[in-house]
Amino acid sequence: MIREYKTGRTPNPDVMCNKEIKFGLFFKRAMVAGADYIATGHYVRLKTYSKSQTRLPARQATNHKKKLSVVSHKLLVARDSAKDQSYFLWTLTPKQLKHCIFPIGDYTKPQVRVLAKKFKLPTAEKKDSQGVCFIGPLDMKEFLTKYIKPKKGPVIAIDDNPTLYAHIRTNKGYKQKGARGRRGIEIGTHDGVCYYTIGQRHGLNLSIAGGPYFVVSKDIKKNIIYVGKEERLGGTGAKVGDFNWIDAPNFPAELDVRVRYRAPLKKAIINKKGEIKFIEPERAITSGQSAVFYRGQEMLGGGIIK
Repeated sequence: MIREYKTGRTPNPDVMCNKEIKFGLFFKRAMVAGADYIATGHYVRLKTYSKSQTRLPARQATNHKKKLSVVSHKLLVARDSAKDQSYFLWTLTPKQLKHCIFPIGDYTKPQVRVLAKKFKLPTAEKKDSQGVCFIGPLDMKEFLTKYIKPKKGPVIAIDDNPTLYAHIRTNKGYKQKGARGRRGIEIGTHDGVCYYTIGQRHGLNLSIAGGPYFVVSKDIKKNIIYVGKEERLGGTGAKVGDFNWIDAPNFPAELDVRVRYRAPLKKAIINKKGEIKFIEPERAITSGQSAVFYRGQEMLGGGIIK
């Protein structure tokens, strides 16, 4: 996670935790110990499908055809859409899924609490967990400063419209390559590009009028943050890599895509190269975050936004 932030990307620690810890170290340890299944409290549904497939054994006559049962596993969104956690589980594989149980995926959170109280579980009244996996609530910037040294740099407001930031009084005008030739005005300083993410509004400490301002671009090499109005956050394309497909589609495919947790699903077309074209602009597409793909209720897989 620290390595990703150092490169200017914004990783999702919960996706990483599921891959490396819960369904990595823990899963492997359970299997070595002889467990048949592991059960977790993720709000997601696992459905198993079986279909017959005719197969002719090698070097045998056609009258020796065998009927084989092919089992496939599909991950579906939780019944409680407000608690659905399928977004965090796109790294799972079919081999892992056949050893997994998700017992609360068909229940709503209130129903789970009723059952927990009925069985006198100590967590029945516990508040919903929030924050980073295994850590809890966390001031990410404060956490990162322990591993990434602060480095002051300029915050530049992108100014395509000469009158857009006319209220700002400054002696510094910029035309930076990192802003693709746009004119910009320095309106403040930051503590280090790595601490900020695309779409971020709070924590910029800009004491000027005309806001709110959002992080719309970053130049890692020059240590510059570019800010602008919210409408600048819209994007229609992205490149995704490091794919994992639980149920791969035929490409090109029109699918529903979620580019961050709780973001609304957006229709998009994806090709074999991992290039995504959104039907309508998507807000704050961020390098390092997960792009997760759905077809109806089924979560098909995902990848990392480049």
